[in-house]
Amino acid sequence: MKPSRRELLVGGAASATAACAGLQPRPSFQGGRSPWPICMDTATIRPQTLEKKIEVAAAAGFDAIEPWDGELRDFERAGGDLEELGMRIRDAGLFVPSVIGLWDAIPATQEAWEAQLPHTRERLRMFSAVGSEQAQVIPGPGRPLAEFDRVWTAERYHDLLELGINDYGVVPGLVFVEFLEGCKRLSQAMDIAIQSQHPEARVIPDVFHMHIGGSGFEGLGHMDGDAIAIFQFNDAPASPPMGELKDSHRVFPGDGILPLEKSLRDLWDIGYERCVSLELYNPSYWERDPLEVASEGLEKTLGVIERALA
Repeated sequence: MKPSRRELLVGGAASATAACAGLQPRPSFQGGRSPWPICMDTATIRPQTLEKKIEVAAAAGFDAIEPWDGELRDFERAGGDLEELGMRIRDAGLFVPSVIGLWDAIPATQEAWEAQLPHTRERLRMFSAVGSEQAQVIPGPGRPLAEFDRVWTAERYHDLLELGINDYGVVPGLVFVEFLEGCKRLSQAMDIAIQSQHPEARVIPDVFHMHIGGSGFEGLGHMDGDAIAIFQFNDAPASPPMGELKDSHRVFPGDGILPLEKSLRDLWDIGYERCVSLELYNPSYWERDPLEVASEGLEKTLGVIERALA
């Protein structure tokens, strides 16, 4: 009888079965409950200091933490050392899979691109200093679809990959979000990644933006797992209707209507092995105890994963 995904995950006899079948056993995290490391986007408990967020993520049991560029900048401007901060993160048992983000990193013209490069380099320097593996590229500023040149964007994304990898040891991944008309769907982001003609090109799906941006959830199963930098995880409520949903409406995984279990099964099937990152911007959660929110978010994320791979 073919072993279940869950059996392959937890190891033991199933690992031997996988080996006999010529399969590589998948890595295991969270005491065998997940094949992916679970990350906490720091916006999930936004009112706290960065140092507090690291403490909370570790105490709740996350594997990784995903900070924002503004937090790193504020920390450094207050006299903090980012390399020491990276050591503190690792000492807490965490790692940094990516940082949000390289804002407005692919503008519409050569002049604007060159003007933005010093800001992009400064962000990459910070991300590298804290030990981040990747960076999130937001290909803005936003502009009408007719003014969004996808070939130009792909060429500049190639340049960003070369810059990030060669100068900073950081791999830029491409974000698609609802407010960027030229890059709001998974298919658009993948087209840009493919046209960049770079072997390290990656996209960053966020289930919330897949929902409100019109991507749908069928595309994940047609991808290769290595083409995904990090998988942003949350849920969307049934109300308000999709056209009125804002980031503030995000809810814990499993508390909404998104097909999260199917998405996770697709990730498993395509061989995705990087982080699943809990990303919430819900003000009602920010009013609660941060450790309580982080712990509940982790447990609900793991619950969805276990149901998906059972």
